[in-house]
Amino acid sequence: MSTTAALFGAIQSGDEASVKTLIVNAPALVNAKDARGFTPLIFAAYFDKQPIVSLLLSHNAAIDATDAGGNTALLGVAFKGNTAIAKLLLVANATVDATNTQGYTALIFAALYGQEAMVTLLLKHNANTAVKDNEGLTALDHAKAKGFDALVTLLTPYTVS
Repeated sequence: MSTTAALFGAIQSGDEASVKTLIVNAPALVNAKDARGFTPLIFAAYFDKQPIVSLLLSHNAAIDATDAGGNTALLGVAFKGNTAIAKLLLVANATVDATNTQGYTALIFAALYGQEAMVTLLLKHNANTAVKDNEGLTALDHAKAKGFDALVTLLTPYTVS
């Protein structure tokens, strides 16, 4: 098994000690990519491995690296609603308005999936509500289309008419 495969396996199983050993012994692994283009940070964030996210950030993981779909770690947690990991990423200066290949931002993803706490967090970090995805829709547009009334109420005051 390659060291990259071992690293991703350790992340998926939540083996923080093995992750640390691997990246201490081979520092370049912190930004390695797997076959899907995931970096360790994106992978750990997506699988809700908060201690490993912290560890990777402390070893200078590229905060805004993207996978094959253009998703950053912040985008990967936005639709799932993991605000604890999102806070770690935002404190580490993740780009709040980064877009993927569909033009989605973390705010748009959070609105699409009804993640009210995530929307609130992203707004506190000055997420741009005017950003439109590749279909020309904003987070507010998606919230309206999905019938997420609480999100519509939350997003409307931030929207320039």
